[in-house]
Amino acid sequence: MNRRGFLGTVAGAAGAALAGCFGGVETKPLTVPPVLSDRPDGVYYPTHIEGMAGVGTADAGPFRVGLSYSYPHRFWTVSGRSVSRTSIRDADDVHLMATVWDPATGTVVPEAGVSVEITRDGDLVAQEVLYPMLSQKMGVHYGANFDLERGNGTYDVAVEIGGLSIRRTGAFAGRLGDPTGTTIAFQYSEADKREITFETTPDRAGSAAAMKLMSMGGMPLGQAPERDALPGRVLGAKRADDAVLATTVLEDAERFGAGTDESYLAVSARTPYNRLTIPAMGLAASVRRNGTDVASTDLTRTLDPDLGYHYGAIVPSIGSKDRVEVRGTLPAQVARHEGYETAFRQLGSVEYVA
Repeated sequence: MNRRGFLGTVAGAAGAALAGCFGGVETKPLTVPPVLSDRPDGVYYPTHIEGMAGVGTADAGPFRVGLSYSYPHRFWTVSGRSVSRTSIRDADDVHLMATVWDPATGTVVPEAGVSVEITRDGDLVAQEVLYPMLSQKMGVHYGANFDLERGNGTYDVAVEIGGLSIRRTGAFAGRLGDPTGTTIAFQYSEADKREITFETTPDRAGSAAAMKLMSMGGMPLGQAPERDALPGRVLGAKRADDAVLATTVLEDAERFGAGTDESYLAVSARTPYNRLTIPAMGLAASVRRNGTDVASTDLTRTLDPDLGYHYGAIVPSIGSKDRVEVRGTLPAQVARHEGYETAFRQLGSVEYVA
């Protein structure tokens, strides 16, 4: 699709969003608003809101996969401590998104390693590893922009899942680690895409807020448990560069490998406002007692049915008045949709008193 075609698509969708219907609405050409020049150093309300359309769902081994799409997006990738913007190309037709979850628990699965191969009538159209991503409306997913060079018609999207290499505990132990895949048919048309809503937000853009979560058509959202629903003794939830670090201590932690004189320290990292899981960070912790460190350790990325995706480690039993420090060692290595690209990058440290 050329640039003029893309602008026409956005204009039509904006008319649908603002007028409540699509047919017969007169619209003026609209572009995606420019990136704000004075973005805050934290979560902020984006310059525009885009809807999405469902493609379909299918089982892939122990996983379930849901595909959806929207207009091409700009997004930001993170490599180490470097952040780079991926801009919309003239040839991009759609932003294709895959949500992967465990159907037995409804848990959205980060860090699964997802790639797609798009074909039409047996001919290869595109092949790409999807970026693990975080968006304000749907949380953790996998996505990228694609050129559907053959236009309207039916495409076959083969989704390959590499499987989890992070630690799994509880009902997840020994599961979700093997590669698998499935294929979902994508009936694409420009007219259908023009029905997806698009709205600019000049009065809210840049404010310290986030968009509302969207209905995912039966697909789960990657939300962390409520703070008070976390198992164990919850020490608190403090912000570090707008990441909310809810920290809890489990005394009965045999299933994590802890001994009788040990505890399991777990940090559930989530976004403010919508409680969306923040994956792929580097976190470390130390326990200080009477002015002396009794433990200092990296926290391991872990998927657990009760704690959800979290960062944890076995430490000596944490007693009353012990001080627990949690510090960031690496920003979340996940691509971000607009509104998250300036957050979760310089976590510093937070401290709790047991």
